[in-house]
Amino acid sequence: MLSLREAAERAGVSPGTLRRWAREGLIPEYDGDGGWTPAAAAHARIVARLRERGHSLQEIRRASDAGRLAFGYIEDLFPAEEPTYTLEEAAADTGLEPALIQRIYVTVGFNAASLERLNEDDLQFLRYIAAVLAAGFPFVAFLQLLRVYGQAVAQLADAEVRLFHLYVHEPLMRDGVPGMEMAEEMESLARELLPLASPIMDHVHQRFLAHFVEQDVIGHMEADLEDDQLDLGRLRVAIAFADLAGYTRLTEEEGEETALDAVERFIESVEHSLPDDARVIKTIGDEVMVVGSDPDALTDWAVGFQELYSERPLPRIGMHYGEALYRDGDYYGQAVNQASRVAARAAGGEVLVTRPVVEAAGGHLVFEPIGSVRLKGFATPTELFLARPAED
Repeated sequence: MLSLREAAERAGVSPGTLRRWAREGLIPEYDGDGGWTPAAAAHARIVARLRERGHSLQEIRRASDAGRLAFGYIEDLFPAEEPTYTLEEAAADTGLEPALIQRIYVTVGFNAASLERLNEDDLQFLRYIAAVLAAGFPFVAFLQLLRVYGQAVAQLADAEVRLFHLYVHEPLMRDGVPGMEMAEEMESLARELLPLASPIMDHVHQRFLAHFVEQDVIGHMEADLEDDQLDLGRLRVAIAFADLAGYTRLTEEEGEETALDAVERFIESVEHSLPDDARVIKTIGDEVMVVGSDPDALTDWAVGFQELYSERPLPRIGMHYGEALYRDGDYYGQAVNQASRVAARAAGGEVLVTRPVVEAAGGHLVFEPIGSVRLKGFATPTELFLARPAED
């Protein structure tokens, strides 16, 4: 339990304001006996933020009665913040310089203000990092890894909260469940689900890690056979961009939900059909960026995908094979830009590729030259080929 002063400090308001809100029924988790719970303090913090945004107490009370603020329950499920440590104390404990700790927190994506209240879990997190660096893992690579961790886990946490809201919180509100009863139901469900998240994520991580270790070993062997020495941080990869031709028109004619359903089916089809050495790097709207180490296998996939995909609008795919800069889990450079520009030249149902793809692919496909074009951002014309299955 928290004292009035501690709860007010968490909420960012004065004890008098917090007492008045409780008296006026704005903090339903507060029962008036035995101090303040973390859930009540969390609810008060949200009330304070809504007041800062200009909402009246009457509006906040209506939202609270309707259950729209029934999320303070989650506060009880996380470790308490006490005791707290200063940045200097954390540095002394872990052996990491204060400036380095600040850089680590910024890289992961944590709020800078979180450095003002470091708890025991934060110290353990920093101890793990100190152990990784002490083991000799290159610092520049570790910063990239931390950034990827931060971006991936932030997206995961955001999805957890939004999906919980859409499929648990909203239905309860539609059913007219009273605010406090709703909070109790949500707390009970979240209390059961939260401990399961880490083991599920750990299993997924281990499975993918084993897969990519195997692919990396194969890739190193093939690179050695090619006797291809690349600069540090660069990889020779096959890059494909795919999107739905006519997606904008579909949105205008059929509406956003229908268009989004088409995009989701398209992306799922791409993910489920890719060769083992390739993966989706990112999606932007209806566009998918795919990278693989084997240009032959990726070209086979692209042609086969177009043969089997029958939904409208049809996809278009552009491919290039070349050196790309690997950074923070993504790929950059002219090779990436070239693949993207090639895709923009394709029509629905087509696979357009560059000469390096043709030279690296096998002879079981037909590559029809369509001429040299000047791609946006490239001074030298690029030879393009239409890839299609060979005639039987």
